[in-house]
Amino acid sequence: MNHSAVSSKSTLGQQWQEFWFYFSVSKTAVAGLVFLVLVVFVALFADVISPHEPAEQYRQFAKLPPAWKEGGQMQFFLGTDYAGRDMLSRIIHGSRLSLLAGSIVVILSLSIGVLLGLIAGYRGGWLEILIMRVMDTIMAVPGLLLALVLVAILGPGLLNAMVAIAITYTPYFVRLTRASTLSELNRDYVTASKMTGASSTRLMFVSILPNCMAPVIVQGTLSFSTAILDTAALGFLGMGAQAPTPEWGTLIAENRDLILNAPWTVTFPGIAILLAVLAINLVGDGLRDALDPKLKRS
Repeated sequence: MNHSAVSSKSTLGQQWQEFWFYFSVSKTAVAGLVFLVLVVFVALFADVISPHEPAEQYRQFAKLPPAWKEGGQMQFFLGTDYAGRDMLSRIIHGSRLSLLAGSIVVILSLSIGVLLGLIAGYRGGWLEILIMRVMDTIMAVPGLLLALVLVAILGPGLLNAMVAIAITYTPYFVRLTRASTLSELNRDYVTASKMTGASSTRLMFVSILPNCMAPVIVQGTLSFSTAILDTAALGFLGMGAQAPTPEWGTLIAENRDLILNAPWTVTFPGIAILLAVLAINLVGDGLRDALDPKLKRS
């Protein structure tokens, strides 16, 4: 028993070392991972890091440019908005909402998509046809447009926006999981499991699913960045997080009238979105290179 546990730990250690070797080959992926960890750290400790409360207003300092100083001390490093609120503090707190929204969207769409894709690929027949036709119907409508329609039905708000975006992402996970399941069904280990009398549930979730997760993980990472963008887009259109909530898209929306007079109020939230999405995409590319055997370099 102890020997088996030690052997399992050794195997996991070797797998981790192999994964990190191929992942770290891409320096841009490592840089993206470092920046993403930094963003997560900022989001977790936003209350401690931010110099001001995100909703605190300094009306006498409204629309001040970045790095404005008073009495020799820097007060507003990224300037203030139309209400005199500190842009740096609002962007820091906005990272928490944007990352949370992206995470919830991916968890919802991945969980539902993997389950439906696994059932469609394993069961086949009319159930597969029904599931895939529904997914095709969803994919026939542009994602952001469908999300807008769903939010209009459910009502504006960050939670409804996350649910709507998750629905638009689900077909991609369904199709990917179904394709992976079909490719695994004829493998020897599945045949051996069937001959030993393994149940369908065990075959799907214990035998097949773990071998389908590599491409799903990569897709989930890339969908995470897209979810942040779509959440920001809905927030900008007034269908996501509502002001004065400091979500990145909402920050741009509530200051869009100041784009000429106080451009920093929309520029810095936009840069935050750009850098976060870029970092996540770089990590996704690194995961793809590390998890896909066809792309591994010797």
